Amino acid sequence: MRIRPESPADTSAIHAVTERAFKEAPHSDGTEPHIVRALRAAGALAVSLVAEEDGVVVGHVAVSDVTLTAGSLAWYGLGPISVEPARQGQGIGSLLMKAAIHRLTELGAAGCVVLGDPAYYGRFGFAERPGLVYPGVPAEYFLALPFGASTPQGEVAYHAAFTSAGG
Repeated sequence: MRIRPESPADTSAIHAVTERAFKEAPHSDGTEPHIVRALRAAGALAVSLVAEEDGVVVGHVAVSDVTLTAGSLAWYGLGPISVEPARQGQGIGSLLMKAAIHRLTELGAAGCVVLGDPAYYGRFGFAERPGLVYPGVPAEYFLALPFGASTPQGEVAYHAAFTSAGG
């Protein structure tokens, strides 16, 4: 298994993996592959890594800038993260998560947020942080991982691709 930055040749494979990964997910509205495409088109993918095995893309993680009402800088949003359905539960997502977090620390990020299952993302240090909110989402599913001593307060906004990407 090799984790590496995406290349231009990977875009259709990333789209297909993301589409298949979220096709049966009950929490998905099917926009995830379109979000990745829109982030890429906007030049907003701060980190975009693929998991490749035998030359085949089997997973992908996207990370983009987020804004905070407190004006804190260098915060990022993780997601979507996708793994081929037949390969889920084999540690590929964990490898992608660890590589994305490592890359963010190399970039000097102040922290990262994610919208998702606390049982899964908690394994990587993500937790609910009082005072840091994403409107319209239950607080227990909006998680943050600060890379410094403090976590900012305020509302988080993801890139416009998350609300404008259609099917």
